[in-house]
Amino acid sequence: MTKAHDHAIGIDIGGTGMKAGIVDLRAGTMASDRVRIPTPAGATPPDMLEVAKQLVEMLGEDAAGLPIGVCFPAIVKDGVTLSAANVSDDWIGLDADGLFGDALGRDIHFVNDADAAGLAELKFGAAHGQPGLTIVTTLGTGIGSAFLFDGKLVPNSELGHLEWKGDSIEKWASASAREREDISWEEWGGRLQEFYAHVEFLFSPDLLIVGGGVSKNPDKFLPYITTRAPLVTAEHRNNAGIIGAAGLVLT
Repeated sequence: MTKAHDHAIGIDIGGTGMKAGIVDLRAGTMASDRVRIPTPAGATPPDMLEVAKQLVEMLGEDAAGLPIGVCFPAIVKDGVTLSAANVSDDWIGLDADGLFGDALGRDIHFVNDADAAGLAELKFGAAHGQPGLTIVTTLGTGIGSAFLFDGKLVPNSELGHLEWKGDSIEKWASASAREREDISWEEWGGRLQEFYAHVEFLFSPDLLIVGGGVSKNPDKFLPYITTRAPLVTAEHRNNAGIIGAAGLVLT
């Protein structure tokens, strides 16, 4: 790789925060400190674009001219955002690649946030070299998922929207649901047990990977979950979205 292509910027857009960093694409590691700004109220495209600009500026001179990958909590096809979970409905049907590319003046690659985390684990983490079906789940504001089959991403799975008790299961089993309802880690682990048992019944994965912010505290909830497939935490934890999004420039 040339210097211009061995580093890229990853931007991770979430329902509560937007984070960014420079990534070393050879090693799959952060090459800068992570910067973060709270997601603006309403989460509209213009407001979030402005925050993205600020994040890039916060990364300093090292970020000049680098390509950018953006992971986002929505279905993304060919750079167009087709859904809106925990963000403004104005994102539905938006040419996000074009909007951000024009505003930031460089190549932009949008991807679903959980798919980005999956790509980070596939290229540089717990799913590297793993045969069969790996399912990555990200536990945060919602529940994201990424399907990895024999080293390839199957994009835009939405396991957080499996129907459960008349609603999306993420409303009941996400990390934000635990905080909102102020339930114990053990009770939340019981809810996750229901979620993972259902996922295993439907898809029979060979490996399950848990990502998202709570993956840095696995001892608090993993002991309450039993699965047939190995259940491990994401190696890149809460940086997986940034690293996976930046890695899009390699594809």
